[in-house]
Amino acid sequence: MTDYRSTAPEHTARGAAWRRGAVVAALMLGAFTFNTTENLPVGVLPLMADDLGVSLPSVGLLVTGYALTVVVVSLPLAHATRAIPRRHLLTVLLGLLAAASWASSLESVSYGPLLAARATTALAQALYWSVMGPVAVGLYPPERRGRIIGLLSVGGSLATVLGVPAGTWLGGHTGWRTPFVVLGALAVVSLIAIAVLLPTSRPQESHSAYGVTPDRRRFLVVVATTALSVTGVFTAFTYVVTFLDEVSGFDEDAVSAVLLAFGAAGLAGVTVTGPLLDRFPRATLAVPVTTQLIALLGLYATGQNKVACVALLMLLGASVGPGFMASQSQVLQVAPGRTESALAANSVAFNAGVALGALLGGAALTGVGVRGTFLVGGLLTAGALAVLSYGRPGARKSGGTDEPATAAVRAWRRRTRGSTRGSCSPP
Repeated sequence: MTDYRSTAPEHTARGAAWRRGAVVAALMLGAFTFNTTENLPVGVLPLMADDLGVSLPSVGLLVTGYALTVVVVSLPLAHATRAIPRRHLLTVLLGLLAAASWASSLESVSYGPLLAARATTALAQALYWSVMGPVAVGLYPPERRGRIIGLLSVGGSLATVLGVPAGTWLGGHTGWRTPFVVLGALAVVSLIAIAVLLPTSRPQESHSAYGVTPDRRRFLVVVATTALSVTGVFTAFTYVVTFLDEVSGFDEDAVSAVLLAFGAAGLAGVTVTGPLLDRFPRATLAVPVTTQLIALLGLYATGQNKVACVALLMLLGASVGPGFMASQSQVLQVAPGRTESALAANSVAFNAGVALGALLGGAALTGVGVRGTFLVGGLLTAGALAVLSYGRPGARKSGGTDEPATAAVRAWRRRTRGSTRGSCSPP
């Protein structure tokens, strides 16, 4: 007769590991859906403008206004919701995403209500990106934070390579509203999985609510690096289509293929870098900032050569995604206070860099031409690298908000000391 008692711990561990993996997968799907929703109007811009009877810049505001909303609300929302159980908060955010996506798809919707739906989605995304990371890494030991952030970043990166192109194709064949119907359905799938599988607990009880090794100076260095590097890349990349046309001489069909290669390289970079974040936390941030600098200056110098242009754009793509992913992982390690607020600050730096980069790129385009935007972007990236070198390892002063963080991690390790190692295996 089989003794089931001897196998019960193993079955329990496997069940817990499955639930954790399913939650991370649902969070990845949510990140994919949010990112696709944010950038989809870029692919269906003319269709939306014609159908709504508005200008192209008005439809473009659906993207730029989205980013600016995230900049303004991320920190206040993260602070205001810090005590709400994450299971409840995430289900509400995904519910808002689904409702706003389906509202955008209504035949009767006009530009004003559509803008309101986009603002609602931006509010939800601003908070989602602040809490998604701590929720996911809180399911695993602190030393695996980087690996989990890497998985979440793959979900977000797939939006560029798969989500927006697929949405653009679907919109071109069935109307621009159809992709929003599909995105709403994906949000509901993620919502159900999280509502069913994620435990309800107070956020401050998890080790992921605080940094493992809090360091205010390092945190500020990482956020500043994010702001400068993102501003640098978007100063140039905002006008990459013009660059490919006027400098490199690609035709319209070739431009689409080059941009697809850029996105594929980004996904590959995130996939390769993710498993290395925990082992080489500083190098995984310094390397992509360095390769971004090489790519931008290389495009400025040799962009007229088509082969060099494609290779350097792929290098740029393989740098941008891993760079932000590594900064998120670093923020989770060194956050001087609560991690959701620290991640919100890094998200503000990223989105502010996108908006500021577009503005600087426009000014550079007028002053020094489209090639000059890549030189300006490279100089800003050089500034990011200089800031990052300032934050090299050194003496760290503890105190203030550092002590609650280390205490939270120690408490988590005491609680889990008797657990089996198998129950903490990554998804």
